[in-house]
Amino acid sequence: MCQRSFLFLGILLIAVIGSQAETVPCKLRNVDNGKVCVCSEDHCDYLENPTLEDVNEFAIVSSSKQGLRFATLGGEFQKDEKYTVADYEESEATKSNLTEEVSKFDVIALLVEKATAFLELAEDSQKNSRASSITRSVTLSVDRSKQHQKIVGFGGSFTGAVSYLTDQYPQKLQDHLYESFYAADGLGFNLMRISIGGCDFDLGPWAYNEQPEGDATLSAMEELDDRDVLRVAQIKRLIEVSGIENLRIKAAAWSAPPWMKTNNRWTGFGRLKREYYQAWADYHIKWLELMEKNGLPIWAISTGNEPLNGIFFMYFVRFMSMGWTPQKQAVWLDEHLGPTLRSSKFKDIVLFGNDDQRWSFPHWFKMMNHTRPHSIDYLDGLSVHWYWDEIFGPSLMDETNDYLPDKIRIVSESCIGDKPWQKSAPLLGSWERGEKYARSFLQNLQHGLHGWIDWNIILDEIGGPNYVDNTVDAPVIANTTTFEEFYKQPMFYAMGHFSKFVPEGSVRIDAIASNVNLNTVAFERPDGQIAAVLFNSGRADLDITVVDSVRGTLIINVPPKSIHTLLYS
Repeated sequence: MCQRSFLFLGILLIAVIGSQAETVPCKLRNVDNGKVCVCSEDHCDYLENPTLEDVNEFAIVSSSKQGLRFATLGGEFQKDEKYTVADYEESEATKSNLTEEVSKFDVIALLVEKATAFLELAEDSQKNSRASSITRSVTLSVDRSKQHQKIVGFGGSFTGAVSYLTDQYPQKLQDHLYESFYAADGLGFNLMRISIGGCDFDLGPWAYNEQPEGDATLSAMEELDDRDVLRVAQIKRLIEVSGIENLRIKAAAWSAPPWMKTNNRWTGFGRLKREYYQAWADYHIKWLELMEKNGLPIWAISTGNEPLNGIFFMYFVRFMSMGWTPQKQAVWLDEHLGPTLRSSKFKDIVLFGNDDQRWSFPHWFKMMNHTRPHSIDYLDGLSVHWYWDEIFGPSLMDETNDYLPDKIRIVSESCIGDKPWQKSAPLLGSWERGEKYARSFLQNLQHGLHGWIDWNIILDEIGGPNYVDNTVDAPVIANTTTFEEFYKQPMFYAMGHFSKFVPEGSVRIDAIASNVNLNTVAFERPDGQIAAVLFNSGRADLDITVVDSVRGTLIINVPPKSIHTLLYS
């Protein structure tokens, strides 16, 4: 067997490309915890989607800890060859920018930093050298005749913090941010989550109709709040510059105005007063009307963000929240929100339930249905957050799938930095955080979920702004010193290996690896092509023998600590 190596980093120049459209390479920079891609007004990386001209051709798009970012390789099935994805090799020029911000440090600190960086680079080199002498093997069996769930899509959240940070950038960099996530040559996102009123990632708590208090007619909800005026304009611009044809926006409320709540506060142990159940349902309809009036149709709403924060976790949660038990929410849904929504002109809006952690599934819905039989019939979908998935396994989602098989199931919030054992701030360049995203995407998709919406698409260097300092990490980090750059993290590319190549309408198919060296999931896309995500989290090279039930056999060697998307007909 002969071996052949192809690596096309930056410009896509492979036989499988139908057009000669230019792909803009990542401008890679070494930072504290790894590498990021730098976007400025005159440079931001994009990847034109591969086009396969022949049924035997394939393309594989690769990212790695060492520095690959959407590098592309191509070849043909059914040839007596092994294709090797060569890992990134760092140039001296790239290495030198490790200490680009020299002026910010004194001489002693700089010497310590250089010494530490040198030792870490030496250690990594030694590990890579050891790993390169080892090659593990796995067989991946792809059977497109065995089909599972259909994908709704992938997306991110446009919070008040995102709106504030984006507004500080010049228009060209704003456009780069929008295109990076939502354009076809970006991540190809089609979903978005926004808050109804405020959330913790805002400059302060807020809701519509805070005044006059006790006004169940909601007379003050006639115009958009100024904060939403800005956000709506930004999202419209995003739609225009990204070229997205069907942006699906999902909305959720964190809290009602305090006067509607039992504790008359934004947070704490507070629930909706019974006398305002109908007013709160009307509030949602009025908000939908405001969005429609201002040219931003909404695809879906939920019954509220993390309802248990205002019941059990009020000592830990300091941001806007409103408590619900499943029994009380069943009454509100069955007698107020459900019939109000379905009898309105927004009767076709998708309605999601729960919007809370996996550990509450499927018991939340069983208790709702016990309280008000068939109340959950009003729900079209179930949305879950990922924050305790390390403790509560995917079997809970399997049980939910069995109990409510006809509902859309999506992850509707995810970020890193929320746990006491995690740094509650960005770790610039962290490949390990990118791997956490890859593992979670794979697990949830393997267990029947139809889509994923991440949390803030951009945050500042400390993981905000957040009015209660509930800071976390994000796939893109702003440079708020100059607002002349932003930085794409490994998390950004980890998500893109799914979202960019698995469009809405794709169907998951069987993809079984022969051993644990490979974590994978595969889909048949609406265009008939197969997209298989291949994750090698080990420290050794991996020979992957792909055996497709229709196409035949392909052998690909991939480097350690890398993630890939394989495309073929």
